[in-house]
Amino acid sequence: MNTSTRAGERRVWVNLPNALTWLRILMIPAIVVLFYLPYRWADPAACASFAFAGITDSLDGYYARKLGLTSRLGAFLDPVADKLIVACALVLIVSKDPRWYMVIVAIVIIGREIAVSALREWMAEIGARGRVAVSGWGKMKTIMQIVGLSFLLFRRNLLGIPIYHVGLILTGIAAVLTLWSMILYLRLAWPELRGSSRR
Repeated sequence: MNTSTRAGERRVWVNLPNALTWLRILMIPAIVVLFYLPYRWADPAACASFAFAGITDSLDGYYARKLGLTSRLGAFLDPVADKLIVACALVLIVSKDPRWYMVIVAIVIIGREIAVSALREWMAEIGARGRVAVSGWGKMKTIMQIVGLSFLLFRRNLLGIPIYHVGLILTGIAAVLTLWSMILYLRLAWPELRGSSRR
């Protein structure tokens, strides 16, 4: 392996967008620890950590495009990091609030992420991944998820505002958007799915 190849590989691993993605992954155990710490500041800290991770989700893609640092590693890591941290937050919240509707919301969101990831992987294999690129509905779903789950991790009122209940509403809306965006992706992929079933 020549020097330029090694330098290129290092550049992929240590560039700013990938560093932000790795940071998001490394924050998952920190959020878990903060969530279960028996201190009054622990819930706001878990909320702030999750919200910060959500912000890095937007920043890594922005800098990758602006600086021309897109890579296969980044394209793989970014959605993995997103799904891991959202799934982690939902599991944590359900562990403290196992009411049926919270469980259903968690199942819907996590199940959708698995289904859409599998769909995108299959579409990529047949060279049609562009047909299921992230849509405006998907971006709106992500914003609702990040804000709603941040509020649920906060778990207390703030200035008389029932933050947890607001989080429940926002996360419920995110679950509806999750289903809707999945339906849209399936509709876009349906010609390929239907065609493959005839082969």
